[in-house]
Amino acid sequence: MNEVVNGIAGRDDVEIAVIPRGTGWDFARTYEIPHKLDGAVEVALRGATRTIDLGRAAYRAWDGSEGETHFANVASAGMSGAIAQRANDTTKALGGKVSYLWATVAVFARWQNSELRVTVDDESRVGHMHDVVVANGKTFGGGMIICPDAEPDDGLFDVLTIGDLTKRDLLTTLPKTFWGKHLPHPKAELLRGAVVTVDSDEPLPVELDGEQPGTTPVRFEIVPRAVRLRVPAA
Repeated sequence: MNEVVNGIAGRDDVEIAVIPRGTGWDFARTYEIPHKLDGAVEVALRGATRTIDLGRAAYRAWDGSEGETHFANVASAGMSGAIAQRANDTTKALGGKVSYLWATVAVFARWQNSELRVTVDDESRVGHMHDVVVANGKTFGGGMIICPDAEPDDGLFDVLTIGDLTKRDLLTTLPKTFWGKHLPHPKAELLRGAVVTVDSDEPLPVELDGEQPGTTPVRFEIVPRAVRLRVPAA
């Protein structure tokens, strides 16, 4: 999906139909596109059309050059980039949810937080954080409903800053994310805006729809009504 939207962003003569066959199915979850093949094909053939926003990220690529990529679902900067890489590099035989849970625990055990500088439109935050999640859709990480109120066609990101979590915080909060019941949380803050920047003294991995194209500093910008998508009919 990430590759496709980067090829057709901004075109109004193309509609995307999704057959969910990835690891996490997170993009499809937001739109309730069926996981079963017959159901997904039915949506592709006879579904409704929804015009959604995209995100555009400008970051430092791994070779040191400046990179720019669109994303359709959720992006982040911080620990979740390392989690996505760990999940992609290990077996997925047990399914997306187990793969991402195992990767989360493994990465968290060795992760050292950095002081992040975050801006969301005109608001600024500075502090030690595990992650900054920039959500156009609702779920990532194999079904974590990380930003339950995110709407992919409202012209804004839901931005979740995740502070200095302890192991106890992780163990008690992580299961709640699969139900979207983890907020409010004393070490998290939810902001909304169209432009987000994240920077730190040490480069941190950036994740876009599960891909890891580079590191901070990164700037996320909403691209309104950029893609036409087939979704289940009302």
